[in-house]
Amino acid sequence: MPSVPHRSPPAALPLLALAVGVLALGCSAIFVRWANAPGPVTGFYRMSIAFLVLLMPAVHKSRGRPWPLQGARFAILGGALLSVDIALWSTAVNMTKAANATLFANTAPLWVALAGMVLFGERLPPLFWGGLALTLCGAALVAGSDFLVQSSLGWGDLLGLLGGIFYAGYYLCTQVGRRSLDSTRYVWLSGAVSAACLLAISLAFGFPLTAHPRQTYLAFAAGGLITQVAGYLAVGYALGHLPASRVSPTMIGQPVITALLAIPLLGETLSPAQWLGGAVVVTGIYLVNRSHQALAAATAA
Repeated sequence: MPSVPHRSPPAALPLLALAVGVLALGCSAIFVRWANAPGPVTGFYRMSIAFLVLLMPAVHKSRGRPWPLQGARFAILGGALLSVDIALWSTAVNMTKAANATLFANTAPLWVALAGMVLFGERLPPLFWGGLALTLCGAALVAGSDFLVQSSLGWGDLLGLLGGIFYAGYYLCTQVGRRSLDSTRYVWLSGAVSAACLLAISLAFGFPLTAHPRQTYLAFAAGGLITQVAGYLAVGYALGHLPASRVSPTMIGQPVITALLAIPLLGETLSPAQWLGGAVVVTGIYLVNRSHQALAAATAA
């Protein structure tokens, strides 16, 4: 019986997954603020819930299919890097504005692009850098015009910025790991490692793991199901079909989602400059995607 040829997914499917990822991860800061718990504890529950939900799908995917050694290694490394990012960012959300912390965490595209050039030999066109610059400037406006005139950064901002470096490491590990490992098993394994690391961090600092109010546990569940399961599966799928240097700038739209949701859910407001920033972010994302489309067309020619 002849084998069925492998078919690539429709071109729009990875982009749709990317949109789902932006929305789901944009909700994350809201859940962290509602949880009102130490950052590593919130991250531990988020990753543990995702680990349990994805356990059976991961087992099903593994039946009759070996675990690629390279994919597993990068999933483990990616999970460790992600745990540090989540711990730092979740702490930052409770120390500064939700959108501000999300903005600093999403400086990851800068580190991804630079690492991609050094490690993978990627050559990014000028249009990409112009789009990335617009995206970051727009996200800064969304995070708040006071950020632009601050003479010094607060501890929450610094933690968010440091988290962005580890977030970039997760993107790069996922880009390589997803070449040989499907998104379900990759997200499950990296999530298991991340949960274990976050548990160790919580115990090391003496953070309470139980006796939280009902609202906190509901926020934990929302973070695990919406952000980690839906969001990271979508991003993991997108990274299996799109380069990290294209995915990560698009994910900078998270501060826009966070800022918009913070209006009705956290009582925060947006200034005209912040609304303008949202439009600039969208323009930057469009230019980044256009740069990769042009590069792909030139390579194919």
